[in-house]
Parts: sequence; C-alpha cells; structure tokens
Amino acid sequence: MSLYRDAGIVLRTHKLGEADRIITLLTRERGVVRAAARGIRKTTSRFGARLEPFMHVDLQMGEGKSLDFITQVVTINAFARDLGADYGAYTVGCAMLETAERLVADTAEPSVPQFTLLVGALRALTERREDPGLILDSFQLRSLAIAGYAPSFEACARCGVEGPHTFFQVAAGGMLCDRCRVAGATAPSPATVQLLGSLLAGDWATARSSDDRARREASGIVAAYLSWHLERGLRSLAHVDRYS
Repeated sequence: MSLYRDAGIVLRTHKLGEADRIITLLTRERGVVRAAARGIRKTTSRFGARLEPFMHVDLQMGEGKSLDFITQVVTINAFARDLGADYGAYTVGCAMLETAERLVADTAEPSVPQFTLLVGALRALTERREDPGLILDSFQLRSLAIAGYAPSFEACARCGVEGPHTFFQVAAGGMLCDRCRVAGATAPSPATVQLLGSLLAGDWATARSSDDRARREASGIVAAYLSWHLERGLRSLAHVDRYS
C-alpha cells in the first residue's frame, strides 16, 4: 500500500454504501482528488466533522485501484464551523468551492496557486475582512486568471491599445476599443470597470469605495464571464444574495 500526505480543502461529499463517504478535495500537490472515507457515517468515526465541506485539513491517504482512501485527518482551519452561522457567507463559500472544483483540471496535477487562493479567500470570508460579495467576485476573477482566462479591464482585449474603453464583451476577453467593438458588446459604467479591475488586482481600498450599483453590475459581468469559460453556470450562484 502506497501512502502519501497532502493538505486539502473539502469541496463536497456524497454517500458511498452504508457507512462510507466519497470526499472530493482540492489538494495542494495533487489538484482535485476523490477519496473514500471508510466508516465516516458511523457515530464512532474518528474523522467526524473534520471531513465536511470547507474544512482545511492535513491528510494521509492511500492509493487505491479506483479510489484513494483516507487514513488520517488533522484539522488546520475549521472554516466550516465559522461559516455555519452566517447564511450569506455560507452561500458565498459554496460558490467558491464550486468555482475551484470546476476550474481545476481533474488530472492529479499540482494546483498550488488555486489552492492558496481558495484558502486565503475562505480565511478572508470567515474573518469578515470585506463584503462577502466582493470577496467572491475577486476570488472568481483571480481564479480565472490563474486558469489562463484573465479578463482585460484596461487595454483592449483584441488590439491591446490602452484604455479606458467603453465596451465589454465576454467572448472577446474583456474591454474593447471603439474600433474592435463587436455585436453584443455591453457598455458598463466607468465605476463598474474600475471596480472589476480593482477586484482582479486585489486593490481593496478602491473596491471598498464602490457603490451598490457598480457592485451589482460587476457581479453580473463576473458571473457571465465565468459561465462562458466553464460552458455553463454555477448552480450555487442561484443561492447567493450579494447586493440586495
């Protein structure tokens, strides 16, 4: 039996047989991993709540023929405990987990930047550092950038001429100048474009100064851009109420 250790964030779980669960994790060294937690649904399980979604854990796992299996778990950060009492933050966190799983290729390849970004975003969310909606939009934009889909909010996404520009088109990859404008392009407000750029860059001072109108418009653009690259939307976003 070949054993290995890794750190991971639990993304989701589902039942396996009468007493087991399959745990889907984003790990630091192996990307998305699905592993069996044997006997976890028994009241005597020593794993218990340590393998619930949002938990940041250190694991020992064994390599199996079809599924790896978890042999040891140590809690690093109990994000699940902190998010459980705040429904708004919880729904934002669910959208983060789904984003991470969908963007990280299931190829057992290291995903250190994505893993580090998710840990940092969950920590910011549980510590209430910023508005949850801003944290989610920033996380999704930066996760897209790590995956190779960084949108352009300053230079024209087609010709590269420096902005500011008026038009945005999801399929083109960002803002477009007047000459590169295509059918279906929208014209977000300058405040929205500034907010999107600050969220991608992690400029929280600028992001905090944005108003609700810019935040709502920015959230719609982020969701549309993410859906385009994932080829379908996130189911968890339907439950997120960021800016009412």
